[in-house]
Amino acid sequence: MSRNLGVSITWLGHATVLYRAASGKSVLVDPWVEGNPACPPASKNLEAVDVILITHGHSDHIGDVASIAKRHHPDIACNHEISLYFADKGVEKLHGMNKGGSMTLQGVKATMVHAIHSSTIKEGDRLIPAGEPCGFVIEFENGTRVYHAGDTGIFGDMKLIGELYHPTIAVLPIGDLYTMGPMEASAAAKMLGVKYVVPIHHSTFPALTGTPAELKKRLSVWPEIEVVELKPGETAD
Repeated sequence: MSRNLGVSITWLGHATVLYRAASGKSVLVDPWVEGNPACPPASKNLEAVDVILITHGHSDHIGDVASIAKRHHPDIACNHEISLYFADKGVEKLHGMNKGGSMTLQGVKATMVHAIHSSTIKEGDRLIPAGEPCGFVIEFENGTRVYHAGDTGIFGDMKLIGELYHPTIAVLPIGDLYTMGPMEASAAAKMLGVKYVVPIHHSTFPALTGTPAELKKRLSVWPEIEVVELKPGETAD
């Protein structure tokens, strides 16, 4: 699926996304692959991961961080609390940061921005506080910028994210219940001023009722914004 996006985007199902830059560097956001029921078997064996970005501590976003880190040795950017948690598990190349901060890892710039959600890590019978949830603005070496929202509700400062960072692509949750639904995601896309929206965090479980079809219907009043609908395992570039 070719659109000249400036970056290759593969949706691995649920909220896990693999970006491949023109330089060849790969960025994996919120690794949940092995236990992800939406991830096709053919997509579970990742050939290379250079950078991992983590938006929050829920298991459907961090489930395979440790195993992928052991296999591929990527640089990992996340909030300070999650970096301490994984450091205790022996994970290396961790880079803790916080909202408003930026860092460049292997030529890819990641800016941590706000999100509205919860963030805990379940370990046995315990719920461990995992700092605040976040999103990322990811800038690749060719200048392409993607706003990867993470799990979030809509908030007014999405307009500021658009004005400050000028992303051309927004990767937005649309499933409803735990995140935005299509109505809120369509308004978010308009505030961000993006050209493309990739919907994620939908269709994995029956409780996630938001659909790309509904998002397209909502965005039909703004034809300048294209919905890039992917199936799990499918790539757009």
